[in-house]
Amino acid sequence: MGSSEIMNKRRVVITGTGVVSALGHSRAELFRLLLAGKSAARFMPEWESFFGSTKIVAAPVTLDPDVAKKIDRKFRRSMGNAALFAAIAAIDAVDESGLDPEIFSDGRTGCIVSSTMGSSSSIVESTAAIIEKRFDDLSACQFFRCVSHSSSFNVANLLGISGVQLAPCSACASALQSIGLAFELIQIGKQDIIIAGGSDETTPTVTGSFQQLFALAEAEGIAPEKLSRPFDAARCGLVCGEGAGILVLEEYEHAIKRGALILAEITGYATNCTGAQISQSDSGSIESCIRLALDDAGIAPTEVDYVSAHATSTIAGDKAEAEAIRAVLGSTVPVSSMKGHLGHTLGASGAIELVAIIEMMKHKMIIPTLNLENPSESCKELNLPITTIKSELRTVVKNCIAFGGVNAVLVLQSSKELESI
Repeated sequence: MGSSEIMNKRRVVITGTGVVSALGHSRAELFRLLLAGKSAARFMPEWESFFGSTKIVAAPVTLDPDVAKKIDRKFRRSMGNAALFAAIAAIDAVDESGLDPEIFSDGRTGCIVSSTMGSSSSIVESTAAIIEKRFDDLSACQFFRCVSHSSSFNVANLLGISGVQLAPCSACASALQSIGLAFELIQIGKQDIIIAGGSDETTPTVTGSFQQLFALAEAEGIAPEKLSRPFDAARCGLVCGEGAGILVLEEYEHAIKRGALILAEITGYATNCTGAQISQSDSGSIESCIRLALDDAGIAPTEVDYVSAHATSTIAGDKAEAEAIRAVLGSTVPVSSMKGHLGHTLGASGAIELVAIIEMMKHKMIIPTLNLENPSESCKELNLPITTIKSELRTVVKNCIAFGGVNAVLVLQSSKELESI
């Protein structure tokens, strides 16, 4: 590829979405329940043997077994829950896109789906069986459920994809990195279409890890649905969630030629790291990442209509992100987080929240942060809506911030096709 071709990067649009979440298994259902102010968080008495308490809270997915069984067993047997969530969401995303499945085997279609790790439940099962020397209890497919790229290769195998197959694993920034990488590969002409997103599971092991880091929300006397409260003065930690979000990314001319409905356009992306701290968010590097993404999109800060914050309801994390947003975008742009509704869906969060944002763009609505009643001193200089706002959302910034000092920011813009629906 010559230098002139690199300068003239191709446009990248979204033509399909799929979602499996604790608040619904379609974009419309997810939006409806977010708009209604529903929380997926609940007590997890089934985890009592692990924690010694029935007071642990999480936001798990409820999946109809019959839905899972629609995937042929020859594919399903190598899937843990994370890959299963991703596969179901991918099928819906492809169906909405209207793509001919025959195109997936031409080498110009890729798959980039990530998770924090492989299936955490399968990893625990495998570890227990090995320690207890119950080797015969392990499925021949157990390894394929555990590996870090399990969701990606299972989706690629299910759909017959023969192009690029990757799985960035950067904890809670994973899904946004997958989508960003897909965006860049299509931009430079390496692929025409990429099925991209993230999936993750919440298990006692995952939740217990956050507890050990003093990042898990645990407060006596607070109802489960009130426990995750991003930006609030009374926030005390995150609630773990799970699910999958999958997007069909497509080169603009390719989509137009086949008459596809364009849901939104990705115009900018950036990812970076602090290089200094693995467990605490860093406002300076987040600020830099936002600026880089806006520069990539050719967008001025004044053109941003809404910021979908990562904001997990931890004291330090929300503070650092609020400082970065304020430094770049000032105090007038509306900012909210979906973690009060969904919990923190970890490696799936960026993708699930982008699916919801597309529906927010369609309905011209900003959904406020659930449970935000009294913004903390460190966050209150932001414009933090507490009620639903009617607003044109032409340009949206989506942030994801992860352990390891990783940041990812994506710029999403509305399409005329979407506005005419």
